[in-house]
Amino acid sequence: MSAVAPDAATTTLQPPGRHATRWLILAVICIAQLTVVLDNTVLNVAVPSLTEELGATTADVQWMINAYSLVQSGLLLIAGNSADRYGRKKMLAIGLALFGIASLVAALAHSPGQLIGARAGMGIGGALLMTTTLAVVMQIFDDAERPKAIGIWSSVNSLGFAAGPLIGGTLLDHFWWGSLFLVNIPVAVIALVAVLALVPESKSRGGERPDVLGALLSMVGMVGVVFAIISGPVTGWLSGQVLISAVVGIAGLALFAFWELRIPHPMLDMHFFRNRRFIGAVSGGILVAFGMGGSMFLLTQHIQLVLGYGPLDAGLRMAPLALTVVLINFTGLSARLLPRFGTPGMIVSGMTLLAGGLTAISLLGGESYGGMLFGLIVMGVGVAIAMPTMANAIMSAIPPAKAGVGAGVNGTLMEFGQGLGVAVLGAVLNSRFAALLPLAAAGAGSLSAALARTHTAAERAAVHDAFASGIGTSQLVGATAVFLGGLLAAVLLRRAERTGSAADGTAAAPTGHDPATGAAE
Repeated sequence: MSAVAPDAATTTLQPPGRHATRWLILAVICIAQLTVVLDNTVLNVAVPSLTEELGATTADVQWMINAYSLVQSGLLLIAGNSADRYGRKKMLAIGLALFGIASLVAALAHSPGQLIGARAGMGIGGALLMTTTLAVVMQIFDDAERPKAIGIWSSVNSLGFAAGPLIGGTLLDHFWWGSLFLVNIPVAVIALVAVLALVPESKSRGGERPDVLGALLSMVGMVGVVFAIISGPVTGWLSGQVLISAVVGIAGLALFAFWELRIPHPMLDMHFFRNRRFIGAVSGGILVAFGMGGSMFLLTQHIQLVLGYGPLDAGLRMAPLALTVVLINFTGLSARLLPRFGTPGMIVSGMTLLAGGLTAISLLGGESYGGMLFGLIVMGVGVAIAMPTMANAIMSAIPPAKAGVGAGVNGTLMEFGQGLGVAVLGAVLNSRFAALLPLAAAGAGSLSAALARTHTAAERAAVHDAFASGIGTSQLVGATAVFLGGLLAAVLLRRAERTGSAADGTAAAPTGHDPATGAAE
């Protein structure tokens, strides 16, 4: 079961040479991608409106938010495999159509159940978009331009996560909560027309049997693990709901790996994991996502609960992080540095800067926004260097014919890493906060609950200090994890470069001609 690139007779891929409208296509792809990423965070600011206007309970709101990410994460590998098998342009168009239709249903929902179902439908479209957009980037750009293109694509993710609360807050200041979804519709329509007109079709070899059982196992495994990560901070890590979900998810992923190793046409070739370059990129990718997911979770609380800014002001003050990432990637600085420093050097440099930014915020941002601003900019530089380098390393370690699956792996890593970042750093925050609470507020599970138990100004100040200390400690833990992860990824990738990926027994770096780009490999 060798992961070899398919021969020309069984593959429909782009002919050699640079596609004439490649940058216009990238712009269309980035717009579609931005819409998907925004919907991961934009609904958070609408919780009060949903509770009041739809009569949603706390559990309803959790499902409204989580239905999207759960369905999307559970379908990433399946969506990537479908794009490779049936056509990346076709799946991209279907994803845009589903996303637009589900957004309309969400905007017109009259009950929590209707909105939850619509959000699940948006998750299906989002999974197709997350995988096919990156696969198309791999298809239309050659080796020389691909790092810059992936950098621009990657910067859209950072922009979306930072801009979600800001855009959501602005819309809710002027319109009703359904406007959060209505804005998706014109974007989806314009992007769909552009995709049908501009994007070339490509797919991998035909004749393979669909891996139905593998698809089912991957979905069960991903949903189980992600649901456990999402639920842990809310219901407790030792609650029955979390433990059962985690066991089901881990068992599903283990059975998925076992099955994929034993069938002739697997959805995900597990032999990729023998490739040191792939392993190094995977390790670093999880840690970058860990740092980003955890830091965004902590920073929003830091700005609002420690520094005292409102939701809209908090969104504005988070913007320098995203703007720094966008500025560096759109100028192509990261892509120009890659040939000079190499993939290991770029990864260790980027993740060191990301760790340094988190450390600066922990040490300098406790009392004023000035120290935090410095840390956000340093973090942005680190993310702009490390994240696209990771994505490029992962995609380069997988044959072009499996670009959709590679994009699914990259998206899966982002989901896992971000969820783990929130879970682990949130646990550190809660533990430190609980340990430092004054006696009057002992046992309180949140800042608001602790403040409700206080009676004097001194007790309230002590509670705020305890929370600020918990934020700072968790940021330092995150910085340490990111820094060590960068070193690990760099070491693994350096070893892979020295020994050559051919020694790993995979076709991650096949010799000859790349049919997707026309570039010699």
